[in-house]
Amino acid sequence: METSLYFNAMISSSAEGQVLVVHRAHFGRQDKTTCSLGRSALCQTYDDLLFICIHRCSGKNNCSLSATSSVFGDPCIGTYKYLEVDYTCQCNLTCEGFQANLQCGEGQIIVVHGAHYGRHDKTTCSAGRPASQLQVVTCSSQSSTDVVAKSCNGKKSCTIPATNSVFGDPCVGTYKYMQVVYTCQCKGQVLVIHRADYGRRDKITCSAGRPASQLQLETILNIYSPFNCIYSCNGKSSCTISASNSVFGDPCVGTYKYLGVVYACYCKYFKW
Repeated sequence: METSLYFNAMISSSAEGQVLVVHRAHFGRQDKTTCSLGRSALCQTYDDLLFICIHRCSGKNNCSLSATSSVFGDPCIGTYKYLEVDYTCQCNLTCEGFQANLQCGEGQIIVVHGAHYGRHDKTTCSAGRPASQLQVVTCSSQSSTDVVAKSCNGKKSCTIPATNSVFGDPCVGTYKYMQVVYTCQCKGQVLVIHRADYGRRDKITCSAGRPASQLQLETILNIYSPFNCIYSCNGKSSCTISASNSVFGDPCVGTYKYLGVVYACYCKYFKW
């Protein structure tokens, strides 16, 4: 497992065919030395930070995260913060002639994000193979993702043979392999609101075409915003909320406001 500290960073998996799996994330300050530069206060992260990182990064080969309060909220105004992420890299790799077994846990289904059948380098699945079978490294079946998705999406588990009879032969005479990027998702998911703000935190968001006089007030928020969103959305598969004073009241008269909502999708019968 890797732990990384960021201001603004690209998180990348360590090898082709691998995908990121986020395990823990923290934005705030847990000690007086990391990214200190003379700052010393401590503060804790918002509970929904992990879900933001999972949504942006898990299941991808790389992702970009900006360690800013506009992305993660500000758990401690005035304190110099940093973003810390624990993640691992995983992959599903199958050499030609063998079978790939995709598995998910109870109550989850497979969602295929991408697949490759061919060859991109001379080292993967090369053991015991003559050099003549490893020379072509720009070979890929165009139907790879569609074939795997059609066979596996929506199932708890599935088996896919890495063979020419399934994918066709994109490079005759070359020994190939199959890579599949997939995640496990709940079959029935519902919304859970973690945080909601109606007001203004900065002068940039939703500012296009607005006069400066409507953008001056910052960190003016309706404290009842989360409750309105929770009442309207929690436990539903989808919902619509109007970002208007008639719904949330007007916490800052004359200021042009916006609605920010942080939410996650949980299994319908998930216990928390």
